[in-house]
This record gives sequence, C-alpha cells and structure tokens, in this order.
Amino acid sequence: MQSGDPSEEHDSGPGRRSGDHERPGVSTHLPPEGSRASATSEKDVAREIRDAAVSLGFAKIGFAPVERFDDAAERLDTWLAAGHAGEMQYLASSTDRADPRHLLAEARTSIVAVLVYPKGRPVKDARGRLVGNIARYARGQDYHAVFKQKLRELGDECARIVGRPVVGRACVDTAPMLEREAAARAGIGFIAKSTMNIVPGIGTYTLIGELLIDVEIAPGERLEPKCGTCTACLDACPTGAFVDAYTLDARRCISYLTIELRGPIPVELRSKIGERIFGCDVCQDVCPFNASAADKPSATELSPRPSLESPDLVELLELSSSGYRRVVEGTALRRVSRARLARNAAVALGNSKDPRARPALERALSHASPLVRGHAAWALGELGGEECREALERAAASDESLEVRQEASCALERLSPVA
Repeated sequence: MQSGDPSEEHDSGPGRRSGDHERPGVSTHLPPEGSRASATSEKDVAREIRDAAVSLGFAKIGFAPVERFDDAAERLDTWLAAGHAGEMQYLASSTDRADPRHLLAEARTSIVAVLVYPKGRPVKDARGRLVGNIARYARGQDYHAVFKQKLRELGDECARIVGRPVVGRACVDTAPMLEREAAARAGIGFIAKSTMNIVPGIGTYTLIGELLIDVEIAPGERLEPKCGTCTACLDACPTGAFVDAYTLDARRCISYLTIELRGPIPVELRSKIGERIFGCDVCQDVCPFNASAADKPSATELSPRPSLESPDLVELLELSSSGYRRVVEGTALRRVSRARLARNAAVALGNSKDPRARPALERALSHASPLVRGHAAWALGELGGEECREALERAAASDESLEVRQEASCALERLSPVA
C-alpha cells in the first residue's frame, strides 16, 4: 500500500512525544519519570521486549538488522521492470525501500511484529440475500490503526526497559519498507512460493509491522523458504496470477483487481473473480502450513463485523455517499472508492448467475459512474434472458459513455435467451 499515510504524523501519546515536523512518523518514547532500566544486558532487553509484545497482543516478534537488503532490492527491481506492479507506481518511488535507514537514520534494530487475524470462513446468509466475500484481514477494524497503536505502545515499553528515551518509527505497510524480507531476516517468517509470509506454527493469516528503534539488539537467524515441492497455492489461483514460484503478476491478482486497479477490470478475468469484492484468500486457503498451524489467539480488534462477514452485494452496488462512508469507516475498505466498490459488487452479482440480481443491475445502468454502468452491463450479460437483453439494448443505444455502450454491445453479443 502507499506510503504517506496521514496517521504517521500523529504519534504523540502517553509516554512519548512526536518527532519534529520534518520527520513525520518519528516518535521519542520516554521512560516513566524516575525509572531505571529494568534490563541489564542485551539478552535481557530482547527477552523483556518479547514479553511486552506478547502482553500487547502480538503473536510473535523478532529482531532484524538495520541494513540494506541488497538481494531483495534486486528482486524488486526485476519485478518492476517486468511490469508486474501494474498501476502501483508508488512501489517504484524514489525512496529506497531496501534500506530502513531512509525511514529512521538513528535506527539500530527493526523489531518485526506479527498480529494474527481470525481465519473463520464467510457466514452464509440465512435471509436469502446475495452476499459477497471480503478477504479475512479486512473484515474487522482497519489493521493499520490497530497495528500502529500497538507498535507505539511497544516503543513506550522499550523506553521503560532500557531506562532512557528511545527514538522509534512504527511502520505498517504504508511506509516504504520490504516487510517480508525484514520478517525473514528477523527469523519469524519466510517468503513462500505464493509470496505470502509464512510464520512456522502460525501460518499465513498474519499481518506484519515493524518498529525501528535506536537500540542495539542482536538479530534473529534468517529463515529460508520451506515450501519444498508443494505448489498448491500456484495451482489454485483462480486467475493464474503466478508467473512462477515466488513471482506474482499483480495485474492478474484478485486482490490487485478489486483494490488497487482504478479502471475497468479486464473482461477475461471478471468471471474468475467469483463473488470476491475486496481481496482474496485462495492461496492461503490451500496452504498446508495453515492446515497444520496451531490456533493462536487473534487480535480482538480485528474480529469481523457481521456486515463484512456476509456483505450484501445489492446494498454495496447501490450505496449512497453517506452509506459508503458508514460501511468503510474504520476499516481497510476505505482503500477503494465508492465507485470501485460498486464495480466489484456488480461483477460479483454477475458471477452469481442469480436472476434476483437483475433489478439491481438494471438500476445500476443509471449509476453516476460510467465505471459502474459498464460493469453492470457486463453482469447483465452473464445473467442472460430477454429482460436483460432489453436493458442492454437501451444502454448500447443511448448511454453517454462510449465505453459503457461498448460494454453493453459486447454483453449482447454473448447473451443468449433463456426459457
């Protein structure tokens, strides 16, 4: 995700003071007044920080060296050069993602922390609604805010443990940093063939964050990939997004298509998205490391909201501006605009092949956004039938957008009447 999250500028709180205005995101964590260091050696510091992290709800932490990740930087450059980033041009920004010192010059250690989120499956709606699927990590409170708050509290604990002010910076994928590489170097996870981070004994249903601090702590032992000959994740991907093991073409990834992509979803990929409207968990669903992982308590703040466990597709398609704000407030869904969320809902309704979706999709042909109207036209073509044909003929003849007229015409070409 993009760097420059405004929340990075608001780091002040109990036990800390915010950094100067030229260094957004940097905090000075203060020990309790009059306190002394509770740890007397580097080993004690590491142990006490681990204990503090557990008490804050982290499933696991490790310590990574603050150095340039040369090998990872070379892989990133190769991936970008191949065009696999799609519209995510922020990944190629001038900021050097491979060197954590660009984020905090004083940094001596990167504390890499893991939060577990619930891995329950979507709830089937008993009221007969047409429901979509949201990736598990996004069904509760926005993890960015949850994670950063916990990391800042961990920074306060670090100051208490070492008995002096600690300069730190909390990073949760809005800061330009190669997080999975840091996790591997900290010894808490390895990069899988799916490019996900696997934490042994926990699996992939995790979120990664870092706290850069000016305290020297011995780094962990790097974890190497342990996927062996397994290719379950590569084989299961609905859109064939994996170029090879460890290489994802984001332009075909459902998470990219439903979150990052701002324009139309490629026609040839729409039917493969199914009823997913924000992200995808397929490569995690089939991973053996998840099947064998021990149940770890998830962060309570990330517990799913009922409305996001079984989101109503018709409601999402027809959200007003105020309704959109109500749905996405405090969640990771704020990453997508109202039009893109409606676009995704239209595709999911088309993939449902359920005739109950027709009235809403017909109404969506009058949506203010041509992006939504075009995808609604495609979805009506997926449903089929004479009523859909009539709606598409009107759109093909009269919509003010050339793109929408083309979508409607293409839908008519593949639509065949049903009894």
